Amino acid sequence: MREFLLGLRLLFGSGRGNRVRFLLMTLGGSLGVCCLALVLTIPAILDAHDGRAAAREPELLRGNRSGQPTLVLERSDAHGSKMFGRVFLATGTTDTPKPPPGLSRLPEPGEVYVSPALHDQLRREPGLKGLLPGKEKGLIGPAGLTDPNELYAYIGTTRDHIGAEGRALKSFGSPYPPTTAVEPSTLDILRFTLATLVLLPLGVFLSVCAKLSAASRNRRLAALRLLGVSAKGTQRVNAAETVVAALLGALLGLGEFALLNRIMSSTGLPGLKWYPGDGALSGNTIAICLLGCPALAWFVGRMSARAAATDPLSTRRSAAPRAPRVWTILVLVAGLGLVIGYSSTGLTAHPAQSQGIHAVLVVAGALLTGLGLVLTLPLLSYALAKRLARSGNLALNLAMRRNEVEPGSAMRVVTGLVLLVFSASLAQGVLVELSQVSRNTAPAQQYSLSLDRLTQEQQRRLRGIPGVEASAVVMDDVNADSDIASALIATCAEVAKMVQESKGCVDGKAMRLVNVDGAPVSASETSYVVRKDGKRTTFRVPGPKDTVLYVSSTVTGLGGDILIPPSALPTGATPMGAYLVLSSSSDSSTVRSVLDRIGAIAPTSEVDLQGVNVEALQQITVIETLLFLGMVMGLVIGVAAFLVSVTDRAVERRAQVTALALIGARPRTLRAVQCLQVVLPLTIGLVLALVCGKLAESAYLVTGGGAVFWDGAGVPPLLAATVGVLAIAIVGTLPLVGRRIDPELIRRD
Repeated sequence: MREFLLGLRLLFGSGRGNRVRFLLMTLGGSLGVCCLALVLTIPAILDAHDGRAAAREPELLRGNRSGQPTLVLERSDAHGSKMFGRVFLATGTTDTPKPPPGLSRLPEPGEVYVSPALHDQLRREPGLKGLLPGKEKGLIGPAGLTDPNELYAYIGTTRDHIGAEGRALKSFGSPYPPTTAVEPSTLDILRFTLATLVLLPLGVFLSVCAKLSAASRNRRLAALRLLGVSAKGTQRVNAAETVVAALLGALLGLGEFALLNRIMSSTGLPGLKWYPGDGALSGNTIAICLLGCPALAWFVGRMSARAAATDPLSTRRSAAPRAPRVWTILVLVAGLGLVIGYSSTGLTAHPAQSQGIHAVLVVAGALLTGLGLVLTLPLLSYALAKRLARSGNLALNLAMRRNEVEPGSAMRVVTGLVLLVFSASLAQGVLVELSQVSRNTAPAQQYSLSLDRLTQEQQRRLRGIPGVEASAVVMDDVNADSDIASALIATCAEVAKMVQESKGCVDGKAMRLVNVDGAPVSASETSYVVRKDGKRTTFRVPGPKDTVLYVSSTVTGLGGDILIPPSALPTGATPMGAYLVLSSSSDSSTVRSVLDRIGAIAPTSEVDLQGVNVEALQQITVIETLLFLGMVMGLVIGVAAFLVSVTDRAVERRAQVTALALIGARPRTLRAVQCLQVVLPLTIGLVLALVCGKLAESAYLVTGGGAVFWDGAGVPPLLAATVGVLAIAIVGTLPLVGRRIDPELIRRD
């Protein structure tokens, strides 16, 4: 305890520089703990979502049943790019179940309970009320909703109206949710990516904060050791500062996270919104932050103080520094060996798959490569400094001599930025893989809407939706025996937009549509039903003799049909039983945008989608949001580690800069020295991170089983990020040389 109290007295009574260092350690630790708490809370948010979905899942009666049990009927439809869930309930006379979570009682016939988001949606889109027969009686509580943005409703009805599709309801609640916010296999990938994006840089950042001003601290500890303090006592003195700073930083970081959770839960993220209680700090998270971070600080402080405690004379300025150990490069070699091995299988006929032990080895290869980058930077900095220190340039000579004496300082300054580039490459690989798994493999996405529920104005607006590349009306032949199943009402210009290539189309004529890869259809007469002046009438089309050849239809309803020009329809006639077909690109962001606009224009119309799952779109949005959040946290941690390190260097090297200024070094030369000390090791580290990151990304893509093995499109953004990191580093080193020269710094030192 005496050594601990002595450490605190030295901390607060040894000058402004030490207090500034303590403040940096505390603030840096708080930022790291806030990011750590956010990463640890993400699974809890997803589990809370799935838990509420499971708690409201209807459990049905099995086997024979007597009396009149309560009947339930579930409907889940797409409203834009969101799912719209409706549960119809017909209360029975026997074994009436308890109400679902979020309701105080079961709805009576004609009563509707809606989620707050659906309540707001009904104000904007009154047409949705057609899907909710009854009068709104109240809102569903948070316990019955997966998130605040969910569109959900409980509708009370009668047994006659619920029909034969109704099922006998036993109770609400299931051990497993019907759908999860993120698929379990995808969640494992997400955990690995977030660990690489956040936790690995976070560990380095917290270590950097614990080793601030290592040189001056070691000299102070060596002095205590020479005054008679034991080796263990000296280490406890050092632990007083690092542990107290880490503990205060952890408390401050938990407070920052609590405030951030309140703000983010109220605003939400794209595709992801949660209740404040979902992101509340759990006991495990608090324990990890309050115990783990001080433990890490104690371990790092103990390791950094070992030399001063065991051999205090080695901290003299004249003592020769120990060169970095060569064995540290073995970790990088092991990681690169794994990722290169798996990447090379992509060049063979049988690429490796991430199954069994291979899944573990691919992850281990990526993590070992990232850790190897951290451990190899001091060795690379030392080797580079030793080679360039012999140059005739004064600024380069001074810079490299300093890096040769303190090779570990390069790791503290540039590691966070190097890991940022490495992690960004891995995140790109995950996004590429998820895009391959989730995207529609067809060149276009089709949306079909029944014309019976669309007005002329709605049809016009739907055709003009941004992103819709083609549109047409398809109607079926009333004669079931006809060889021609349907007709396409479109002009030749519209047909040209729907296909890659067409030949022989003539406007104003009915023609047969023949795919070059398909068999030609017969030329028999066809009949269609249209509505004119409120009456049904039959519209006959003679068998067309002319043919339109086309290649690769983007609208699936086009194949094997007859083409009818719009002018051939009777004036004022509207096809019955027809549907409007829209086509856009299959890009997930375009599909989401088109679905949202369709929902706004025709909220009660059912959209028939082919090749896309709205629930899958929602999951992809959540995953992309979490990955983006991870990249933002990685960027914050990397930049924070750099800023904390360069600020510490500015305080730590004031005496050295003053000495050089007093013997005649110009400010321009001193700035060049400080810049070269950081930029040259950082450049080497960034190039290595870029290469290693792309290799790790390729190993992940090859074993993922997708069609893309080599992400060439991701190289330009990474190069731009690398240049941006270098620019940040250059700007960050400029304030290291002050304008005021204080000789007292040399005497005091």
